Amino acid sequence: QVQLVESGGGLVQPGGSLRLSCAASERLLYINFMGWYRQAPGKQRDLVAGITGGGSTNYSNSVKGRFTISRDNAKNTVYLQMNSLKPEDTAVYYCKFAYGSVETWGQGTQVTVSS
Repeated sequence: QVQLVESGGGLVQPGGSLRLSCAASERLLYINFMGWYRQAPGKQRDLVAGITGGGSTNYSNSVKGRFTISRDNAKNTVYLQMNSLKPEDTAVYYCKFAYGSVETWGQGTQVTVSS
């Protein structure tokens, strides 16, 4: 079974930047959708940013202009560049790949924005 390995989370001060990565454990022929979600304590998991196989992107209103999602198809990897981070961005961030009829989630990586 394909696993997703996330990296790049951590502690950053407000206004700082982080880059998250999520890579598949094996080669996938075509990934329909790659997305980043986040879940803060006591809240539901929400979509932050997504990118389709054709390269179309969408973002939640709360991160537009600050976050950028990108993908490297050759490496089966998706990235989330997060700039101008705010304390309200603090959450566990999860990646998700959709390929064929399958959806696979990463294990999550903690992002904490605090001074």
